Amino acid sequence: MDAATLKSKIRTVRGWPKPGVNFRDVTTLFQDAGALQATVDALAAATAPLRADLVAAVDARGFILGGVLAYKLGKPFVLVRKKGKLPYETVAQSYTLEYGTATIEVHADACRPGDRVVIVDDLIATGGTLLAATKLFRALHGEVVGIVAIIDLPELGGSRRLAEAGLTVTTLCAFSETE
Repeated sequence: MDAATLKSKIRTVRGWPKPGVNFRDVTTLFQDAGALQATVDALAAATAPLRADLVAAVDARGFILGGVLAYKLGKPFVLVRKKGKLPYETVAQSYTLEYGTATIEVHADACRPGDRVVIVDDLIATGGTLLAATKLFRALHGEVVGIVAIIDLPELGGSRRLAEAGLTVTTLCAFSETE
């Protein structure tokens, strides 16, 4: 599926969750079985060369993609959750996002030293969440080998920030703030 077709499957909700934010709603993409399959296939094709040992995904829409991608690649799946949602010993990282601050956590045994980790989310905005997730895996001595997402919001600078942090970034489409 080309980027224009993919973008046509994603709904934009203006002014949500607050004025000035254009929320890119992937639930409409998820409701189209063929588009979802094509999206996961494209993410798998982008991820396979990274030779990841495990797939991690960010709460919450990333879980949908991450679980399916881990299954498709035959890799373990790790949840990166909002603070207080994991039942075992965790490591935490706080960060700033485009409309507030948050803290994410992973279980302290989420990866082994040297594990190659690919992190999946639905979109890249400011990059804060994905940089925080990267820090979590690096604290556990994992090697983050890539970031994959459906959508890039380049005007918010996240992909650039991730690349500047030495990460391989792959997205399937991009939206400008005026689209």
